Amino acid sequence: MTTISAMQEKLAALDPQRLDIADDSAKHAGHAGAREGGGHYRLTIVSARFAGCGTVQRHRLIYEALGPMMRREIHALSIKALTPDETD
Repeated sequence: MTTISAMQEKLAALDPQRLDIADDSAKHAGHAGAREGGGHYRLTIVSARFAGCGTVQRHRLIYEALGPMMRREIHALSIKALTPDETD
């Protein structure tokens, strides 16, 4: 299973209406985290679960869903977390 597939599986717990994950690891080749195996990812997630949550709360929900992946497979994660009402 790829890292992106594993991320998608874990983030399904947030019932996303939209989930886009991009692997930006190649842009960070040679970076300390990349040398140790952790990738750099960009995440856009839209979920009603974020309603009433501030940015920090949304990020915590995402980090909790990803669990141990945040310490191993994921070195850096850029997050755009929105409610359905906040999308274009």
